[in-house]
Amino acid sequence: KKIGVFKLRLSRSSAPTCIFLYFYLLFTRFWLVSVLYSIWWFYDFDTPGRGGRRVPFLCGLSVWDYMRDYFPIKLVKTVDLDPRHNYVLGFHPHGVLVAGAFTNFCTYATGFRTMFPGLTSYLLMLPLWFRAPFFRDYIMCAGGRTPRASYLLRQKGGGNAVVIAVGGAPEALDAHPGTYNVLLANKKGFIKMAMEHGAHLVPVFSFGENEVFDQVQNPRGTWLRWVQENLQSVMGVSLPLFHARGVFQYSFGLMPYRKPITTVVGRPIQVERTPKPTAEQLNDLHQLYMDELSNLFDEHKADYGIDEDTHLNFV
Repeated sequence: KKIGVFKLRLSRSSAPTCIFLYFYLLFTRFWLVSVLYSIWWFYDFDTPGRGGRRVPFLCGLSVWDYMRDYFPIKLVKTVDLDPRHNYVLGFHPHGVLVAGAFTNFCTYATGFRTMFPGLTSYLLMLPLWFRAPFFRDYIMCAGGRTPRASYLLRQKGGGNAVVIAVGGAPEALDAHPGTYNVLLANKKGFIKMAMEHGAHLVPVFSFGENEVFDQVQNPRGTWLRWVQENLQSVMGVSLPLFHARGVFQYSFGLMPYRKPITTVVGRPIQVERTPKPTAEQLNDLHQLYMDELSNLFDEHKADYGIDEDTHLNFV
């Protein structure tokens, strides 16, 4: 069961390896491989922004079942989602590994296709990952795509579910066990996108996402947090100092703890198409979304051992 988790962790570290391989081949007798790939890359450059290139066979590999069972990871549906509409699913919290979002929406291991027939999920990822040769093709095969979701949301007939880890890389720095900080107070871009295309908003909360790693304490205002935030602004990815267990021992390592992750998909918020929303309209819908996310958390928290007095903290 450790194989699937190792594969996800390996995939996150594979981008630098792929970049190194691309340039290394240029100085070997296999230089033509990189040259031909460059031509293909130029031709295929916009594909990540047009829905990617999902390969169902890879999404259905049994290795993802092992990953699901390792934690385990579970997907919970609260209501049906009409496949005649397009949706923007806000995923919270980001966590360190984003294991819930990847397993539920990039693989077939937890049954998204069965629970929501007629919908295809697409997980938006940082543009940085699509600048890595070879690696970009790997993540597209699993349904990953760039943040330019307009192409999917413009499609007539619906059936597209765009999944956004709203807090993004900065929220990973707050992924401490037992904390429920959600980086959302000033995040309105996904709200505006939904309004411009008339896509319904769906809050999603992943219980246990912050529990699978310990992280070095880094409160806002400390020198460590200052360094991390500045590196994130330059590199585009955050660098949380995390640790958990090892492969063959439980005292220290980079393997995540085997703690359950349950991703709950909430009720949709109907959104009327508004090509040019006003600031007031945007703020009202943003507040409604935060209220619905809070309600979703409060309705289900007792099922996952969270104290009744605990509430989401919007940052």
